[in-house]
Amino acid sequence: MSDNAAIDHQGGDHQGGDHEAAGGRRGRGAGGAAARRAARSGGGPGSQLTYIRRKINVYEVLDEEGLALIEKNADTVLEETGIEFRDDAEALELWKAAGADVKGQRVHFPKGLCRSLLKTAPSQYIQHARNPERSVQIGGNATVFAPVYGPPFVRDLDGNRRYATIEDFRNFVKLAYMAPSIHHSGGTVCEPVDVPVNKRHLDMIHAHIKYSDKPFMGSVTAPERAEDTVAMAKIVFGDDFVENNAVLTSLINANSPMVFDETMLGALKVYSRHNQACIVTPFILAGAMSPVTVAGTLTQVLAEVLAGASFTQLIRPGAPVIFGTFASSISMQSGAPTFGTPEPSLVSYGAAQLARRLGLPFRTGGSLCASKVEDAQAAYESANTLNSTILAGTNFVLHAAGWLEGGLASGYDKFMMDIDQLGMQQKFCEGVDLSENGQAMDAIRQVGPGSHFLGCDHTQANFQTAFYRSNIADNNSYEQWLAEGEKTAPQRANQLARHWLESYEAPPLDAGIADGLKDFIARKKESMPDAFT
Repeated sequence: MSDNAAIDHQGGDHQGGDHEAAGGRRGRGAGGAAARRAARSGGGPGSQLTYIRRKINVYEVLDEEGLALIEKNADTVLEETGIEFRDDAEALELWKAAGADVKGQRVHFPKGLCRSLLKTAPSQYIQHARNPERSVQIGGNATVFAPVYGPPFVRDLDGNRRYATIEDFRNFVKLAYMAPSIHHSGGTVCEPVDVPVNKRHLDMIHAHIKYSDKPFMGSVTAPERAEDTVAMAKIVFGDDFVENNAVLTSLINANSPMVFDETMLGALKVYSRHNQACIVTPFILAGAMSPVTVAGTLTQVLAEVLAGASFTQLIRPGAPVIFGTFASSISMQSGAPTFGTPEPSLVSYGAAQLARRLGLPFRTGGSLCASKVEDAQAAYESANTLNSTILAGTNFVLHAAGWLEGGLASGYDKFMMDIDQLGMQQKFCEGVDLSENGQAMDAIRQVGPGSHFLGCDHTQANFQTAFYRSNIADNNSYEQWLAEGEKTAPQRANQLARHWLESYEAPPLDAGIADGLKDFIARKKESMPDAFT
């Protein structure tokens, strides 16, 4: 299940424990010369960056009166209209025991019930990677970039649009692993339709573990697949570590408007029971799945998140949960989703404020566009979405790279172009350097009026790291551009993707873990016939 274009395709703090052995050895360091190189360019293997620790202020669009109004309206929706928990008798019984008014499959929540339950949810937590140096903080001042999620199609390196395969899946995991500004391996980076539906989750989780040492997401398409994900995580990290630490952050979509279905609830219960994080996300195409107004959409988003997120605490108090929202508008002429428009940005800003008031980590945004190819539309729409994502103070950014066609396609060239933009955003989030070096007073004194700064001592000491250097953009002369083949940005991105894949080296994985995973997958696949529906 993805929260991309689902219209067409359904797709606490560190608690201790040492899991260094999971990777065989510690990975490449996040500091030093490699990190400095990554900070000023798109980088590549060996130049990984840690997750972003934002040093810039968030942008807010609602004042106290506006926030209180949205919260009051959401409480009214929860109490009067209610939220449906479909085909899940256990969920209904739990809500009834908690004091909710359950009528059939619809749950009506007394004012304050959901907020009271959410008091046990952590405001931030660590998601552990098998390489401890790749672990990420979710919440607080942290921002974590994760790749595109859920598309059944790819736009491949030869420019063809086709169904995704497991080889494409592995390629995107490899590219995400090599990208300095991708901090998280993600989940369903594309849907490998050449593998049986009931078995593909095994190959997908295995790819994240084998081809990357960054954190990853779990399967949510069936409760038993979520259980398989937890079992595989325990092979990597150990039973006790998994039960006491978050090693998975997985996507649970509301079936908006105001419904949680059996599949999503089943996966939510599995992950919450094992103390693993859920991103509770209303999937909103405003005008179809929510009202056409920003305030109305925010009201519905908050009501759905309150119901779904608080349910995780009924399952296991203290289980990590993220306030998620995926908001897009639709064309009122065609009904197609639109991206990069003002209204969804306002929803993201407002939802981020509501999440902070609840004390929950926040997820939204990414590099979203409706364009079918890597063109100007894709660039403008992705930039508009990504900028608002950053300024909102988003903690977990799904779809940060590779999204095309309203989420129906993962694009190789687009992936590389987005990575470049993510590097710029990471640099931007560092804010203004007010250290003695940052003030540059010695440079101003040395140069004085009428000269230039190119040769001064300060410039010579800082030129390598002073400005971000894109590995996609061409800033050379027209004549040099001609001599180098008149390449466009997508062509340069394509060349870079091919180079990265050719030079990819897998991170080390303990042989015992590798064998354990192989045996587990073989047993699971042998236990059931192939199913393609």
